[in-house]
Amino acid sequence: MKFLTSVQDFTFVYKEQPFMLELKQNSDVNWLDCTQINGTDCYCDDDAQAEIRPFVHKNSGEHPGVHFFDNGNYHYMSKLWTDPLEKQFSLVIFDHHPDMQPPRFEGILSCGGWVKEVLDHNKNVQNVILIGVSDQLIEDLKKDPTAEFDKYVDRVTFIKESDVLDGAPVAEQVLAQIPSTSNVYISIDKDALCKEDAATNWDQGSLTYTQLEETLLVLFKNHRILGVDICGERGKDCDFSDAGNADQLNNELNKKLYTLISNAFQEQ
Repeated sequence: MKFLTSVQDFTFVYKEQPFMLELKQNSDVNWLDCTQINGTDCYCDDDAQAEIRPFVHKNSGEHPGVHFFDNGNYHYMSKLWTDPLEKQFSLVIFDHHPDMQPPRFEGILSCGGWVKEVLDHNKNVQNVILIGVSDQLIEDLKKDPTAEFDKYVDRVTFIKESDVLDGAPVAEQVLAQIPSTSNVYISIDKDALCKEDAATNWDQGSLTYTQLEETLLVLFKNHRILGVDICGERGKDCDFSDAGNADQLNNELNKKLYTLISNAFQEQ
């Protein structure tokens, strides 16, 4: 199956990754320089959305897509990429955080609350499965009255960090939560992964790359995948001594993920 590849660079981080620079030279890859768009860091205001949405809509449609969009501060892009979808789908998210907190400023899209926004406003989302989320953050979310988690309890499933420890089989747990005929959209924040496999700007979880790979392959084998998002680069304020190692690790990870996903789309 044909698929589209899109990259949004918010912090110049991809210029330090040889594989991502190779993608930039590929005429089939859609690249948007977002570094000069104001109002995007952690929160995406209305003006920023107005600048970004034309790129999203231009690169959405009948073909699925692979979307890279920098570090976890921009995970809200998964809401913008799923907004145009016209088919119903299950949303599968790899993340160390639930991303279901209401924003500090009412009505503004945030990296910490985008899942809640999707559940509230996207009529095509059947259910959400979050994988690798901190056990403590889940408990905090359920106790927070402003999060109104009771509204979503029937539509949200957590496969907690404690459920993925020691290489526990994850794919079967995920598959059990998705209706057999459902389309699937996948959103990956690499902070769900352990520090041996990724270097991100948020506290990281315990999922291994092997568990992630196995789960992706099982999802592609059993469901039609409408798109895959990838974020979770290092922060732009990363110490110089750490940045090189982080970029090298993430470069290899992005290459492995893109190769796996592109091959899976071609076989779908």
